[in-house]
Amino acid sequence: MPALNVEFSERELEDLRRIAKERGTSLKALVRQAAAADIARHRALQEGAETFRRFFATHAEEFAAAFPDDEPPGRGEAA
Repeated sequence: MPALNVEFSERELEDLRRIAKERGTSLKALVRQAAAADIARHRALQEGAETFRRFFATHAEEFAAAFPDDEPPGRGEAA
């Protein structure tokens, strides 16, 4: 399995050790869980943004009709 060396300040390392001890887990497990949680959060945000973009693209004309004052200048005008 690939590995990664990460540097922390003394304060950060102290805090991480304290948190790991409070949670009854190892420092390695704590850092791995934090990274995994951040990856999951990032993926969820990316998926949500893509879902919104698809929804908005599908309904762009409806939004334009419902909120004409919010349309950028030049949009929908004949060239």
